[in-house]
Amino acid sequence: MSVTSIVRHRLFWPCVTLALLCAVNVFFNHNFFALEVRNGALYGSVIDILNRAAPLMLVAMGMTLVIATRGIDVSVGATVAIAGAVVAVMIGGTLVIKDGVQSYVANFPMPLAIIAALAVALLCGLWNGALVAGAGMQPIIATLILMVAGRGVAQLVTEGQIVTIYYEPFFFIGNGFLFGIPFALYIVAAVLLILLYLTQRTALGLFIQAVGLNPTAARFSGISARALVLWVYGFCGVTAGIAGLIITSNVKSADGNNAGLAMELDAILAVALGGTSLDGGRFSLIGTLIGALIIQTLTYAIYSLGVPPEINLVVKALVVFTVCLIQSERLRSMLFTHTARIGEKS
Repeated sequence: MSVTSIVRHRLFWPCVTLALLCAVNVFFNHNFFALEVRNGALYGSVIDILNRAAPLMLVAMGMTLVIATRGIDVSVGATVAIAGAVVAVMIGGTLVIKDGVQSYVANFPMPLAIIAALAVALLCGLWNGALVAGAGMQPIIATLILMVAGRGVAQLVTEGQIVTIYYEPFFFIGNGFLFGIPFALYIVAAVLLILLYLTQRTALGLFIQAVGLNPTAARFSGISARALVLWVYGFCGVTAGIAGLIITSNVKSADGNNAGLAMELDAILAVALGGTSLDGGRFSLIGTLIGALIIQTLTYAIYSLGVPPEINLVVKALVVFTVCLIQSERLRSMLFTHTARIGEKS
């Protein structure tokens, strides 16, 4: 493989950006890559970044498929809040004293609460898909409806209060470790493997690309574009629901007003940073994960460097803007053409 083909690969610049951010962190924190084992679990800056990026990676993977079909979903943050509110209210935790021992018992069985939360998240996604594929609404308008109304739904579920969870087994989802690695990362890996299998080992990946590149041609080719778009939005809702479970488990409470706030923007950025075209068509799930790690590593660097809170969003925006500009095919073509002309003149 030539140097030119490596540089032009869609994952090259995301990987370079992530490596540079890690280098900056190492420069200011020499123990950035240091790991230690405490109580059989791995701890360190890298583990913390991966763990905190897990919800964003899940939401961004669902967003990748939506964007690949020429759509967008700005309601994933609200879906995160709704799923978190449902599971928190259903689990809760009632104090029980038996034989002088205090313990908390879930209001509903935890598996039932999790299934209910994911089912509600699926319905949110299918609602968006029905508006886009069935009613023919513009994706940003269709999902904007749920983005606005979803927060209200989440607050209705929680009755406008922050619902605290006291049931310890539920905390394992967002805070537990399995074989020394955060359990949330296993969830991310499972979703990724399922998606990679479906998009690379079956025709689903080609169908998604076909619908994203040319919906009309895909429909005449026998692809049920409407059904595909409907279920892609449904899956995006499910990934947002899983992220809501992790976040709710991590903070041990549900806040319908603030949970998942602005997560849709970070998810879209992660997809763009990962090399997926916002015009639809070809997509990269691995690139999306790298994009999510870029955002989380950048956030970690900003806070660890002591950047004032009032300008950290500006710094974040500048870095993202620069990376997206570098990834622009049109800009790279212009630069290569300009360089070639200079070489000819000399």
